Amino acid sequence: MDTFFDIVKGRRSIRRFTAQPVEQEKLDVLLEAARWTPSWANTQCWELIVVADADTKKEISGLVSPKNPATLACANAPLLLAVCGALGKSGFYKGEQTTILGDWFMYDCGLFTQTISLAAHKLGLGTVIVGLFDHHAVKKLLAVPDGYEVVALLPLGYPDHAPSAPKRKAVGEFVHHERFSL
Repeated sequence: MDTFFDIVKGRRSIRRFTAQPVEQEKLDVLLEAARWTPSWANTQCWELIVVADADTKKEISGLVSPKNPATLACANAPLLLAVCGALGKSGFYKGEQTTILGDWFMYDCGLFTQTISLAAHKLGLGTVIVGLFDHHAVKKLLAVPDGYEVVALLPLGYPDHAPSAPKRKAVGEFVHHERFSL
């Protein structure tokens, strides 16, 4: 992985992990990269919970939809990251919503999650972004206060497999020039 483009193209959703723990040094590098994620007016609306306790990970795994292929990853990954977002901060100015799209916490937390995923891949680690879970129950379990929401879960560890790349749209299928056209 020599270039940024190699990192972007090489990152995959990892749902099976080895038992090898994530070294604190690697976690520190990953978190330092995440800290530099851009956000609306530099509001940095994210909070991150690092879960290492096996019982807590197993309990959270039970709150992920059984149809979600990442359910076991939440229990079995060495670490489980819970990305949380502050409400009413991103996309607001002096307490007022500034765009028709409302609160931008999901956008900023998405950027934050992407930074973590790309940094993890660069460090030889894997992640999968999990969004299909009982948000209310996970919020309660992790003692997330009012005014914040749990946005995503990211199992983190050393990949136990190397999935192939999924089919991607060609650039011409999503890029429009001057006006939107189908």
